Amino acid sequence: MKISFAPPFIDEDIIAEVVNTLKSGWITTGPKVKALEEEVAKLTGVPHVLCVNSWTSGAILILKWFGIKEGDEVIIPAYTYSATALAVLHCGGTPVMVDVKDDFTVDPEKIRQAITEKTKVIMPVDIAGLPCDYDSINQMVNLPEIKSLFHAHSENQKKLGRILILSDAAHSVGAFYNNKPAGSLTDITIFSFHAVKNITTAEGGAICINLPKPFNNEEEYKTMRLWTLNGQTKDAFTKSQGGGSSWKYDIIFQGLKINMPDICAALGLAQIRKYNTAILPERKRVAEQYHEFFSKREWAQLPITKDDTRTSSFHLYALRINNITEEQRDTMMISIAEDEVAVNVHFIPMPLLTLFKDLGYRIDDYPNAYHNYSREISLPIYPQLTAEQIDFICKSVEKAYKKII
Repeated sequence: MKISFAPPFIDEDIIAEVVNTLKSGWITTGPKVKALEEEVAKLTGVPHVLCVNSWTSGAILILKWFGIKEGDEVIIPAYTYSATALAVLHCGGTPVMVDVKDDFTVDPEKIRQAITEKTKVIMPVDIAGLPCDYDSINQMVNLPEIKSLFHAHSENQKKLGRILILSDAAHSVGAFYNNKPAGSLTDITIFSFHAVKNITTAEGGAICINLPKPFNNEEEYKTMRLWTLNGQTKDAFTKSQGGGSSWKYDIIFQGLKINMPDICAALGLAQIRKYNTAILPERKRVAEQYHEFFSKREWAQLPITKDDTRTSSFHLYALRINNITEEQRDTMMISIAEDEVAVNVHFIPMPLLTLFKDLGYRIDDYPNAYHNYSREISLPIYPQLTAEQIDFICKSVEKAYKKII
């Protein structure tokens, strides 16, 4: 029984939406992108959403918009995909890595210990779709003793007057924290719509703008939109409408070129319209069948998908195996692969990667990150999985475990 790890969810509605775009004569940024932004806004309760061509480019945009430069520090967890840190490095800033808790999310106490006069941004990461402890983080940046350390050097930093909270919610579209949807929990949130995500545009992302006063979020949306188009005052769709001086434009600052095209937005648009009624419930179904099996195995540590304050988006099923080594975990994965079941690991902590080792980061400084990673196996979780396939996956994992003990 051959089982893929994370194939995209594509049905006839999605195909029809893409074909409609192709037939429309317009495939780059236009009405489909705008419609997707509106759907994400509906899903999150955030009135202004900007679609971009990837999570990474969205993070670079926000960091540049906030004025991050050489010497500035951005606090991130050591346990995340490298894009979280790479976005900071691309802007000239310094990623300050801190350890995580047992639930994979960043430890607020470690964040507090890492704040200095150079800290400009904190970037929590919702690993596997489980929201971080946002109450603690949001309260922290507003403490008088923390705000007194903040030294603004850009207009947007002066306007905010404190550390920016930028949520890396690449995994958590559809998650909830204290009954509030992901996207509305911090100043700025960025979702990923990469091919393996719960909602996909093949490649893409969405920036949810939720800044406090005195910011005008509608005006910031307009400014950030210019950022995605080289700082150009008119997009191609507006210029194409013809008549008079509609073709005239200006370049008003050094922007980026990271807009999402309509052909990609069409994929996500068809998916998001059935996300809460079909896609997300089916991911939950898969997780619950895994829970039912592995909760009866003492050697298995189940991921948290729901607790008193949080509900996951069920993006990953991050199973951990108790009392094994990294090498034993790898041996288990080889055995599972022999059954033609594709599994994965999320993630290799960044201090184990060559780039970051060369920059001076050491895994010994992040014991919880390593302990989580060394025992983690991500199991397939997507709507197309049948109960029979899930049962086969469970038994393959159990067989692999028994081989190593």
